[in-house]
Amino acid sequence: MSRIELLHGSDHVIEKPDFHLGKTNNDYGRGFYCTLELSMAMEWACKQNTDGFVSKYSLEQDSLRILNLLDGDYNILHWMALLLKNRTFRLSNEIAVDARDYIIDNFSVDLKKYDIVIGYRADDSYFSFAESFVQNGLSLRSLNRALRLGKLGEQTVLISEKAFENLTFERAELADKTVYYPKFITRDLSARETYRNEIRKDRSYKSDIFVLDILREEMKNDDPRIQRILSK
Repeated sequence: MSRIELLHGSDHVIEKPDFHLGKTNNDYGRGFYCTLELSMAMEWACKQNTDGFVSKYSLEQDSLRILNLLDGDYNILHWMALLLKNRTFRLSNEIAVDARDYIIDNFSVDLKKYDIVIGYRADDSYFSFAESFVQNGLSLRSLNRALRLGKLGEQTVLISEKAFENLTFERAELADKTVYYPKFITRDLSARETYRNEIRKDRSYKSDIFVLDILREEMKNDDPRIQRILSK
């Protein structure tokens, strides 16, 4: 039996997560959002600048269907499609509206087939990068590099009743806001600083792809131009 430890940061202890609770407008829709990293869970617990708790669980995963968006079979556009379906984006122009529809139609993954999703977490800075990409203000190369270089948190999300049934509460640990709230803020600032220092200075419009290019050329997932950009 394969078990892993999952951690959930919150302002209170959650001994029995409820499949029917949770917001539908989170990154991957309604689910129970966890991490494998203690420091990340501590930051999530203190993100309102209050003390919080990290609830710790064991998950029996052998019988679960797992979608891992980070395993190489998927790319950043699959993540974008799920984000566009579930989160509320600022669609300030016609390009952004068309881009949302096109990316969802051509890159979305059917989550109903799975019990668990593993993927990036769209904290404030990363969500702003995603919005800029949809509005044609950030290239695909820069978006991909921002997520890879910015120490973005990875999350494991339980999205089926079966997954919830396989989760066992173990214990809880206090999260100190004086330690972890500054780390939460620093992580976001670090992502933005990384973008300014490592990405913007290295952009090249001639060899890059913007969302308008994807729309005009009707690019699909197997398009070699997309694969070339994302492999760099």
